[in-house]
Amino acid sequence: MNEETRTPPHPQTHTPEAAQTVHLAVYDTLADWETGHATAWLARAGFTVRTVGPAAGEPVTTLAGMRIVPDLSLDALDPADSALLILPGAEKYDEGDELAPFTTKARAFLDGGVPVAAICGATAGLARAGLLDSLPHTSAASFYLAATGYAGAAHYVEADAVTAGDLITAGPTEPVAFAREIFARLGAYEGKRDAWFRLFHDSDPAAFAELNA
Repeated sequence: MNEETRTPPHPQTHTPEAAQTVHLAVYDTLADWETGHATAWLARAGFTVRTVGPAAGEPVTTLAGMRIVPDLSLDALDPADSALLILPGAEKYDEGDELAPFTTKARAFLDGGVPVAAICGATAGLARAGLLDSLPHTSAASFYLAATGYAGAAHYVEADAVTAGDLITAGPTEPVAFAREIFARLGAYEGKRDAWFRLFHDSDPAAFAELNA
């Protein structure tokens, strides 16, 4: 865990409902494996997870061919109504600017003091938007982000996941570490995050009893 890059949460003026609502971005070619730990366990912790797509009611298709019907459109998403925006990776981040509206929305979240969590290809989207130029971050590999031409290479961290204030980043092979950082940022599973991580990342049998104590 990267405590040295974590700063205290910004004060927020959300309604109680907004403070417990997490928004998951969904779009074609979404990498199915990258956010399941985070969303499932946030739901178990009492958060409401809502999906946000390019258009409400219009299905998107994940990399595995799964169809998801978004709960609301990206245009309708207000950072004030959310506790967190999660951006999963997707092949489309490397195919053009189609997903640029999602990185634009991420900027609005960060500007409003609402956290954003990006993994894999979504980090490249943030890099192209200049959102990684001055904050510690990670991704699949340093050269992957360097290929975007961004100005933040000096802030790249070789780590499983990095939290820098309101921004969480991770690479595609670290969905468990990504979830751990999200839990920490939202204050979920206090006192149990280490056990949760050891159970799902390290398959530590002793962690199961700790988590369920």
